Amino acid sequence: MSNAEYKRWASASVREALEVFRVVFVSGVRQCGKTTLTRQLALPDSELRSLDNSAMKKVAAEDPAGFVKRKRHGPLVIDEIQKVPSLLPEIKLVVDENTAKGQYLVTGSANIKTLPSVTESLAGRMGTVRLRPLAHGEVAGNAPMFVKRALNGDFPGVVKGFSKADIVRLAFRGGYGEPLNLSFRAKRLWFKSYLDAMLLHDIRELMDVRAYQTLRRMAEDLFARSAKFFDAKEFTSAYGIKQDTFTRYMSILKTLFLVDEVEAWHETDYDGLGKRSKYFAADTGMMTSVLNWNEDEVNFDSDRAGKLVETWVYNQLAPQVDLEADLSITQFRDKQKHEIDFMLTGAGYPTLGIEVKAGSDVGKSDFKNLAWFKDNVAKEKAFMGIVLYAGDTTLPFGKNLYAVPLGAICG
Repeated sequence: MSNAEYKRWASASVREALEVFRVVFVSGVRQCGKTTLTRQLALPDSELRSLDNSAMKKVAAEDPAGFVKRKRHGPLVIDEIQKVPSLLPEIKLVVDENTAKGQYLVTGSANIKTLPSVTESLAGRMGTVRLRPLAHGEVAGNAPMFVKRALNGDFPGVVKGFSKADIVRLAFRGGYGEPLNLSFRAKRLWFKSYLDAMLLHDIRELMDVRAYQTLRRMAEDLFARSAKFFDAKEFTSAYGIKQDTFTRYMSILKTLFLVDEVEAWHETDYDGLGKRSKYFAADTGMMTSVLNWNEDEVNFDSDRAGKLVETWVYNQLAPQVDLEADLSITQFRDKQKHEIDFMLTGAGYPTLGIEVKAGSDVGKSDFKNLAWFKDNVAKEKAFMGIVLYAGDTTLPFGKNLYAVPLGAICG
């Protein structure tokens, strides 16, 4: 199935942003469905101009001021705007003169805020909506209710059909619409070709990067370390590159939305907090294909299964967190090695700590870090701790501590 057949959770966010901002930027990795989303919105009296069209791109580059002139009352939709960044200053001039909301809807397969070629931020004028690969809940046609319910301690009693093997199978499928139902071999070929095209073509179109092989290898190594802490020195030593080069390459992979950074939780004066970020593959289908993983082998490899399931959980949580104003996703680790996989925090929300367990057995020991955090860090503040596991029944493990089926996060 294509992206066109799925209702995207981010649609409401885009519509809302168009009523608040003069310009709305829909960002996300290539082939995640940005163009399809703009068409599905069916915005009245709008016009689409795609910079993937070489003739259109040439016109935009030669006459950016003329290109951004709107001919209709509805928004002008400009697809892949990172290809001609000189359009952004011209859009700024227009929206500074006319402050009406929803004049432009632009999409991009790169984070234009981090591109060296972009000098205009449109601060105060532009709202950003992140579109990610499909979450399983979107494929299943479910509403994005897990995060809302979890923050209120409202969990389904039973969720069946999400054993460890089921989750691994879904993780291997990933969230890209085009290869979603391809055969194992065809999917692997699709993802490898896709990644090569991005690293060989898209990056060179945006910035001066010649070390393709190093960048390709770095992407693979980051996928292999998805959900794990690592030392940057491992990369700089292995590749024979300097720290600033590593930092630049990491920025490139994040700019193209191939990997996501989840920063350390820091919302307290508690001593001994860790500061290192974790990095996650933005899609588990790409992760498993590029790493040449085999589904049966992963099921019997606790390390790979653990990384894959935690990454899949992130891929399901992140698009739901995106929908909640002021809510953010971080991770917790201190010098005493207390770790919590995900922390959902925001003004007006209780803190939600989430641990991920790939297995179907769950016990009190699985809650030791959540219970410790509740008693020693959260204290009197509102805190909810859950362990997502591959069982099918929600179980209480103390006040505001629950074991919840992994399948609950799919809607």
